[in-house]
Amino acid sequence: MILNPTELKEFLDEKARQYNRPEFIESDPISIPHLFSKKEDIEISAFLTSIISWGQRKIIIRNARNLISLMDDSPHDFILQHTHQDLRRFSAFVHRTFLPSDCAFFIGALKQIYQKDGLESYFQNLNSPEQTENSLTLFRNDFFGKRHPSRLRKHLPDPKAGSAAKRMNMFLRWMIRKDNHGVDFGIWQNNSSKHLLCPLDLHSGRVSRKLGLLIRTSNDWKAVLELTAKLREFDPEDPVKYDFALFGLGVFEKF
Repeated sequence: MILNPTELKEFLDEKARQYNRPEFIESDPISIPHLFSKKEDIEISAFLTSIISWGQRKIIIRNARNLISLMDDSPHDFILQHTHQDLRRFSAFVHRTFLPSDCAFFIGALKQIYQKDGLESYFQNLNSPEQTENSLTLFRNDFFGKRHPSRLRKHLPDPKAGSAAKRMNMFLRWMIRKDNHGVDFGIWQNNSSKHLLCPLDLHSGRVSRKLGLLIRTSNDWKAVLELTAKLREFDPEDPVKYDFALFGLGVFEKF
């Protein structure tokens, strides 16, 4: 599909408007944090949902909903107050390679984080791709600060090792980006949408290359930077709004 820059912007704007609507919340993993109104509940449910967001979307939503229900539908209270015995209820929870022991570790790590300043404290004033990369790596290192099996680290890939960090960029979009459409939350207000990086996966990568937005052939961190820089040409204040367009084209329209 060959479009000139003006046509391409108009096409992407149209598709972003089409899919950035509340009607699509129910069929998306973002529906899980939308169950809550308390800031910390939104953060925690969004983070855990993003961590298991790979595979079929219906299964992601089903398993994320189950995970939150195992936390008595009060994730913040459960994170802070749970005991080792409470973790037994997760003994049957599995999402692909995310095992019960992984779940227990993540809950324990979140408890340490929320006994201090919470998830938002790691992502303050993100004003450049480099700072976002550094913040993601610092968060990952702190999250895995206590002793753990090395296999756990695959659930939080490191951009400094080349990972596109799709799930964490998606989580940051949910927390930081805000508009009047009611999909993203925008509850982390010490950041601006213009500094977010576009989540990149197989679907969005394929669509981006077909539209000429992305030349790099690997879906890695360098590709994330390349794609976001191109999208910033169309909207420097809100480049990741086009994530809705790329996702919708790739998943719903099989573009």
